Amino acid sequence: MVSGALSAVVVPLAAEHAEQVLAIYQAGIDEGNATFETAAPSWEAFDAAKLPGHRFAALDADGVVLGWVAASKVSDRCAYEGVVEHSVYVDPAARGRGIASALLKALIDSTERAGIWTIQSGIFPENTASLAVHQRAGFRVIGTRERIGRHHGVWRDVVLVERRSPAIG
Repeated sequence: MVSGALSAVVVPLAAEHAEQVLAIYQAGIDEGNATFETAAPSWEAFDAAKLPGHRFAALDADGVVLGWVAASKVSDRCAYEGVVEHSVYVDPAARGRGIASALLKALIDSTERAGIWTIQSGIFPENTASLAVHQRAGFRVIGTRERIGRHHGVWRDVVLVERRSPAIG
C-alpha cells in the first residue's frame, strides 16, 4: 500500500523493523500520554502478542520507520473472534503528516478482509491528537473508564473507542 501524499509506504510490520518500532513505542511511553506501560517490551514479546496479519509500519523513502499500528486479540472466547484491540504510534518527528491515518486505514482494510467486526482501543483523554485521528478514521467514543489505572502514581482515565465495521455483522 502506498500513500503518495505522505511520501511514505505502509508495509507489513516485520522483524527487520523491530528496533525502530520499539524505539517509537518507547518514545510514546516516555511522553506519558500513550499507555500505562513503562517500558517497551522485547521484540519477542511484542511479536508474540500482535496478530501477524494486522500489523503495519509506515516507512519513508529510505526505509526508516515513521510509525506503526498493530492489533491483538481481546479474548480467546469464540464470541469475540471478530474483536481486536489496537495501538498506533508515530515517531514524534513524523507527526502531523497523516502517518497515523494511513496506518489506521491499513489496519481497517486488513481487519475488514479478515471478517473482524470491531477494532477497539483505550486512549488517555489528554491524548487529543489520537482521539481526533481515530474519530476521522470512523471510531466512536463509547465511554470513559474513570480512574481505571495508576500511571506514575497518578490515577488516569481512559476513553474507550471502537470502530464497528459497516460491512460485517
